[in-house]
Amino acid sequence: MFTRAVRMRSVLRGLSTMASYTRHNRHAQNSMVEYFNEVRLLRFKGAVSTAQTQRYFSRKRGDEDDLMAEAEPELLTDHRDAQQLPATVAVPDVWPHVPMLAMRRHPLFPRFMKIVEVSNPIVMDLLRRKVKLNQPYVGVFLKKSDGEEEIIHNLDDVYAVGTFAQIQELQDLGDKLRMVVVAHRRIRITGQVMEDVQSPTTSVKMTTLHYPLFNIKLRIPAEDQANADVDATARMVNRTVRKARGRSTRRPTNKLRDEAVAEELVQRQTLERPLPSGRVKPPGATPTPIPIPKPPTTTASGTTAAAEATEQDKETPAAPTTPPVLIVEVENIKLPAYKQTEEVKALTQEIIKTLRDIITMNPLYRESLQQMLHQNQRVVDNPIYLCDLGASLSAGEPGELQKILEETDIPQRLLLALALLKKELELSRLQQKIGREVEEKVKQQHRKYILQEQLKVIKKELGIEKDDKDAIGEKYREKLKDKTVPESIKTVIDEELTKLNFLESHSSEFNVTRNYLDWLTSLPWGVISPENLCLDKATEILNNDHYGMEDIKKRILEFIAVSSLKGTTQGKILCFHGPPGVGKTSIAKSIARALNREYFRFSVGGMTDVAEIKGHRRTYVGAMPGKLIQCLKKTKTENPLVLIDEVDKIGKGYQGDPSSALLELLDPEQNANFLDHYLDVPVDLSRVLFICTANVIDTIPEPLRDRMELIEMSGYVAEEKVAIARQYLIPQAMKDCGLTEKQIDITEDALNMLIRSYCRESGVRNLQKQIEKVIRKVAFRLVKKEGLEFPVNADNLTTFLGKQVFSSDRMYNTTPAGVVMGLAWTAMGGSSLYIETSRRHIRAEKPETNTGTLHLTGNLGDVMKESAQIALTVARNFLYTHEPKNKFLEQEHIHLHVPEGATPKDGPSAGVTIITALVSLATGTPVRPDVAMTGEVSLKGKVLTVGGIKEKAIAARRSGVTCLILPVDNKKDFEELPSFITEGLEVHFASDYDDVYKIAFADTNQKTAESKSSAPVAQREKIPSAATALSKPSSP
Repeated sequence: MFTRAVRMRSVLRGLSTMASYTRHNRHAQNSMVEYFNEVRLLRFKGAVSTAQTQRYFSRKRGDEDDLMAEAEPELLTDHRDAQQLPATVAVPDVWPHVPMLAMRRHPLFPRFMKIVEVSNPIVMDLLRRKVKLNQPYVGVFLKKSDGEEEIIHNLDDVYAVGTFAQIQELQDLGDKLRMVVVAHRRIRITGQVMEDVQSPTTSVKMTTLHYPLFNIKLRIPAEDQANADVDATARMVNRTVRKARGRSTRRPTNKLRDEAVAEELVQRQTLERPLPSGRVKPPGATPTPIPIPKPPTTTASGTTAAAEATEQDKETPAAPTTPPVLIVEVENIKLPAYKQTEEVKALTQEIIKTLRDIITMNPLYRESLQQMLHQNQRVVDNPIYLCDLGASLSAGEPGELQKILEETDIPQRLLLALALLKKELELSRLQQKIGREVEEKVKQQHRKYILQEQLKVIKKELGIEKDDKDAIGEKYREKLKDKTVPESIKTVIDEELTKLNFLESHSSEFNVTRNYLDWLTSLPWGVISPENLCLDKATEILNNDHYGMEDIKKRILEFIAVSSLKGTTQGKILCFHGPPGVGKTSIAKSIARALNREYFRFSVGGMTDVAEIKGHRRTYVGAMPGKLIQCLKKTKTENPLVLIDEVDKIGKGYQGDPSSALLELLDPEQNANFLDHYLDVPVDLSRVLFICTANVIDTIPEPLRDRMELIEMSGYVAEEKVAIARQYLIPQAMKDCGLTEKQIDITEDALNMLIRSYCRESGVRNLQKQIEKVIRKVAFRLVKKEGLEFPVNADNLTTFLGKQVFSSDRMYNTTPAGVVMGLAWTAMGGSSLYIETSRRHIRAEKPETNTGTLHLTGNLGDVMKESAQIALTVARNFLYTHEPKNKFLEQEHIHLHVPEGATPKDGPSAGVTIITALVSLATGTPVRPDVAMTGEVSLKGKVLTVGGIKEKAIAARRSGVTCLILPVDNKKDFEELPSFITEGLEVHFASDYDDVYKIAFADTNQKTAESKSSAPVAQREKIPSAATALSKPSSP
């Protein structure tokens, strides 16, 4: 350490001696410039003379050495001298430690330059220091990944072979450095040099230094610049004092001070310069950072900050981090000697030829090549430079370019470069081909456009063709020639045509007006299609398309008869409502065919925008009329049949209520002057026949429902389904699958089993799917040549459709006491509904108390819950009248349940069924096993009328019921049912519950004996039978 201090003191004295040779009358600034040039030169010589970390300087003693040593240490060790200018030096042949620049996508080849931008603060600070130390050299290496990071933490993240480059120009932009680097030779990484890096934590005011010689600008802290100016002034003063005193006035204490200053200088330089050869980190080794102690600072509490930091470090140990790779140890790559063999010459000539072809095809490569080639550089005689030139010129993959950079065998490197250039040549040829095709296409279109414009001008001069606006006007007038347009509409059209003549053809208003005229002139003003007024023909068409539906067919025939007598036809608004799959939509299409009207359908299910019906305003971009105006334009007649589907599922949103917009459309008094928002002129829709479809009418708004004539379409019974399948579904499915009647035979038993066990819904949509499934499987077997004819019967139906969906018609084959079958109506059709009652728990005998309760389950609605409470009251009163001693309903806790709890149930029509179930439970007597009933009951036991008689009768037949109890007021509804529905049914009509009781509990003694033999619920729970209930009071 003492030797190094002496050496550094010698450096100081030598610098002072050189500075004393300057003229004393020169300005202090010129003296400072010369001084820094000398210091930089000495530093650079010490760095490039050897590959070691120590530097050697000459030394001369003098009287001014001591004062120079006091002011000089900071200037020697500080890397941010204010006025320093880099010297012009030669590139060293050996430079073992270089900062790393990790590039991506494209490596840098020797003898080529590249513009590089660095924005990482750590790398920027390192490059600033190296440039200020006159060490403007970096190692450029290609990253293996395509990331944006500029610092790597592992040497395995970059390729080991790179280039040694010199920073030729540097521009400091504050937040980034922009450099022009020139590569000189290939190098290889041999290890990592550890560098203690501290990121700046506080913002520092910066100033800019400019070096005109190398066109380099550096940004350094302004505080360092100010310190440098102060030190320069102090040196000038010290020189003046030293000159006045002379060499003999030196104090003996200066020697000790020189030694202390030199030793401190050595310590600082030891921390700042690269690690010695013993501290080089090989690739993959774990870095060991050297901590630098900070001076202790005293806090307000009297303790030092170092002590507090030590305690904090003990409490919370810091997690180890991997330092970045900033400086690497490299070695030059020596190329083996090669000979100018015939192979090398041939490869060189082929590369030159390929380069010439590329330049010929693409002029952009010529400019790039001119920038790459150096002056007085012969490419033909230098295969090494030729390889690098070809690789730099191509846009190959990073891995391919890196292979060329790493390859040391010159012939092999020539082959790799030639392969890249050939790819670039093919790419240039393809690009040239595409360019020619596009250019040829553009030329043809341009030539065609010019010829068309010339033709227009020639025709206009000869009077053969008129102007575009005149032709548009004549086209619109031609469209209106055979139409009966109202005068108000004619006025609007003439005004728009006049407006169109004054507009420029390229303006947006011109297109808006033209579209508006297109819609106005496309509507069928006064055009009516001839209707079919023959009843026989209409009947034949309706019967051929649909089975049953007598109500709808009669209504359409009545419409035809009225139109025939009146001589004109008027529009009507009909609404078909019923379960899904019964043919509401398909019958509308048949009606259009029977009436010889054009058919148009649109669905309003889920519609929330009024503009879908009434159109948009013309001010909006892409505005269009509503569905009704589009219907008239498409059908080209004023009397089409319009089907508005799913009217019960219409939506409502912030854009308006479409159901309210339908009020004007479906009102016969208003639709003669329907006003669309887009057309803004009245349109006559009074001749349009509107047919709406819905599943339920409860969700249709009352004003809209009042404007429509409602026609109910009930579900089909098994006989109707068989007829529909025979006449329509099976022939259509066979036609779609390409089968004939000889190839497949579906028997009557198979159809009955199919309907009974697979398709119990009200409609026939599922039946159609199952029939198509059977026929598809037969077609598959036929193609596989498993046979020529395939009969389908009840025995083999499961082989086509799988196991049966509905295995039993009824829940109870023998109805126990407390259980009664009711009938329900749903939007899907009618269904059977069991009412089950039971005692909640067996009570011990105790004094009679009126504490009986009723617990309801089964997803019941409020109306049905109220009906159950009414039924309990009626049942108690009925038992009190007929069996006064039976206190079961008054004292017991009863549980009433309706099966299929996942299905919501509501309505009052189960009143008589609930009363019958309660009476059966209280008396322990089961009802007739083949009976089903429906009817609302009043508090006094009056049986009230209900709806859905047809659906409920169909459900009763489907469940195998032979006895049916209905309200007396529904007798007229039952008599209107077809005979195939009422056939085999024993129907009773009841006016009060006494009538129901007599029918449900007929032959009580005989039924009681049968119930005892079958162990009913009443006996298992020790409930007294009807006979014992009359003889003794029932126990609670």
